[in-house]
Amino acid sequence: MPDSAQKPSTTADHTPPLAMPKRYGIGLNVALQIFLALALFAGINRLNWRHYWRWDLSPSQDYTLSPATLNTLSSLSRDVQINILFGRDSKVYGEVQSLLEEYRMHGRQRIKVRSIDPVRDIERAEQLKADTGLSLAQSGVLIRCGVNKRFITEEELVIREAGTSTNKQIIEFRGEDAISSAIISVVEGRVKRFYYIVGKGSRSDAALSDAYNAALDLGKQQNFDVIQANLSEISNIPTDADGLLILGARYDLSEREIKMLDDYWRTKRAGVFIMLDPGGETNRLNSFLNANGVRPRGDRVLTAESTSTGARKEFTVLAEFMKDVTFIRHLGSSAMTLSGQSESLELREQDTALKEQSIIVEPLIRASPRFWGERQFLEELPVVDEEDTLPPIYLAASVERGAVNDESQRADSSRMVVVSNSTLLDKQTMLAVNRDFVAAGLNWLMNRESNIGITSKPKRSYRIQLSRRQHELIFWVTSITLPGIVLGLGFMVWASRRAG
Repeated sequence: MPDSAQKPSTTADHTPPLAMPKRYGIGLNVALQIFLALALFAGINRLNWRHYWRWDLSPSQDYTLSPATLNTLSSLSRDVQINILFGRDSKVYGEVQSLLEEYRMHGRQRIKVRSIDPVRDIERAEQLKADTGLSLAQSGVLIRCGVNKRFITEEELVIREAGTSTNKQIIEFRGEDAISSAIISVVEGRVKRFYYIVGKGSRSDAALSDAYNAALDLGKQQNFDVIQANLSEISNIPTDADGLLILGARYDLSEREIKMLDDYWRTKRAGVFIMLDPGGETNRLNSFLNANGVRPRGDRVLTAESTSTGARKEFTVLAEFMKDVTFIRHLGSSAMTLSGQSESLELREQDTALKEQSIIVEPLIRASPRFWGERQFLEELPVVDEEDTLPPIYLAASVERGAVNDESQRADSSRMVVVSNSTLLDKQTMLAVNRDFVAAGLNWLMNRESNIGITSKPKRSYRIQLSRRQHELIFWVTSITLPGIVLGLGFMVWASRRAG
């Protein structure tokens, strides 16, 4: 008998086809996918908004705030409103906007920034004029804190090249310096005041004008007023003086004026910035400095050598900053050039009598080792002898009276900066580092250590030189190759869909 198990089956086993999902099922599935995609998108964006990193890839770190500014922003106790009043066609609008965006991001929600184009946003500009009482005739930045306000013009944010041209190019951007100083000023609520001592002559009228104008410019940048004062016309230093500026005096102070200066110096809080003229007759002023640990020697700092073309004598001094002094530490890697003539300073740093008076003397600027202090500086070829001063040669020093170890009490000390050169602020020879040094010294005198260390950012132009071959390569890559790749990928997708 044939085995029935081996008979071929007459009924084919067919698996019934899966039923197509109904339309509402498809719609529900698509809706669920869209919802999950949106939830994922929203979650990633929220994480990105709350937790992110920023990198400044510009060559000179144009968009990185200095530690001094970050310290100022982290210690703000009041809200600050900043209005950018620039036309969109301004050459510095982009830099100002990017800089203030950094302020807003690091300001712990204390900094509020708003941009107003006076040409396009006429209504808002007029409302701001009515609120502040300012004319706003120039482009600039308006900073407000409560009832205090400070308007920084566009020209105060930049440094232009020297010369008489009407179209001078911008060589440095100093917006961070000006804006941080203005924020400190409006938060403090009081403008500091320096008295500029006049009536004591100068090397020339131009030098006197340069020093005064440079002081005014620094006052605008660092937010303090500069007021001229003639000591022969007043009986005492004004009580509202935050500091005195004695810049390049050619003639000596009288006994009465020295007494006024000494009385002011012995007050609880005084500030004095002195630029000495080595060619001046200032014996009483020198004696005042000597009593406080700084003695001008009356020599000239120079270097001299015999060359094939004759004797070479150089008075322009190449110098460096002392790296261990706090308020000029940010200048430690910079070299400084002092034009004109300088004299060496003897500093009595270890004097017991000074220590008993709580007077601390520190060197600030030191000449390059190839320079020395020469007594016979009028000779054609001076040589070093016993009466001359050998390196190290100090050209500037700081003096602090009443300083204590407790940092919280040091704000009540009297401070003085002495420079043995009168050309530091001359318009024709002043370098950016000279200005930064003077600004740091003045901020130290005003007890504004938090504002020290903000330097200007140089403006650089970059040019890419391409050869003819490189131009052709760029053309073929951008105009032929890349569009061809996109076209090929599109054709492949189209062909695969047609085949399916």
